[in-house]
Amino acid sequence: MLEIESLTKRFDTVTAVDRLSLTVRPGEVLGFLGPNGAGKTTTMKMVTGFLAPDGGTARICGHDIVTDTIAAQKRLGYLPEGAPAYGEMTPRAFLGFIAGVRGLSGGTAMAARDVAVGHTGLGPVLDRPIETLSKGFRRRVGLAQAILHDPEVLIMDEPTDGLDPNQKHTVRALIRAIAPTKTIVISTHLLEEVEAICTRAIIIDRGRIVADGTPKDLMATSPSGRLDDLFRGLTTTEDAVA
Repeated sequence: MLEIESLTKRFDTVTAVDRLSLTVRPGEVLGFLGPNGAGKTTTMKMVTGFLAPDGGTARICGHDIVTDTIAAQKRLGYLPEGAPAYGEMTPRAFLGFIAGVRGLSGGTAMAARDVAVGHTGLGPVLDRPIETLSKGFRRRVGLAQAILHDPEVLIMDEPTDGLDPNQKHTVRALIRAIAPTKTIVISTHLLEEVEAICTRAIIIDRGRIVADGTPKDLMATSPSGRLDDLFRGLTTTEDAVA
């Protein structure tokens, strides 16, 4: 479902992602871990086609993100860091706009919107301007647009960042509910999130994979049995090329 092959990105003299390769299979929820500056967001931007790699490529359901970008992106849902949206729009209008971008129209677009709204609990705020919503609801709008077209592959950058415990629980429950039919990659610095929802975890350092396994397997390699011990001694690139 998702193949990354020798993906590389440089910023001047800094190599942010260094020949990174991995495969993510259907039904996997992959936690993409690393301290600030490790190359997580840069990798995600390249995999989703928003940043051109300097080397290597990624394939979404067999479609090359460099040479067959539109076909790859049709099968991909992406929640960027910060969940950007048009603040003056309501969630109803914004999701209608995204449906159009995704090639959905008429009853098909309305049905897709209703499913996404149901999954994310946006009903009570559907007609309020996005800029007036709480951070939790704005995050849900971002999630709704990412799953609107029912993509096979879902990539999310810090999906619960800044949310309160109840909101985090809601988002994690959504991810668990849709995971069996999708391939999901989650970039996060919240180790409890990895333990709660991920079936596999990767730790990167300076754009290279330094650990790969189930959360339980990775914790077993830590002297204390905690994932955070595995981050000690890691050195990273500049935060600006995270």
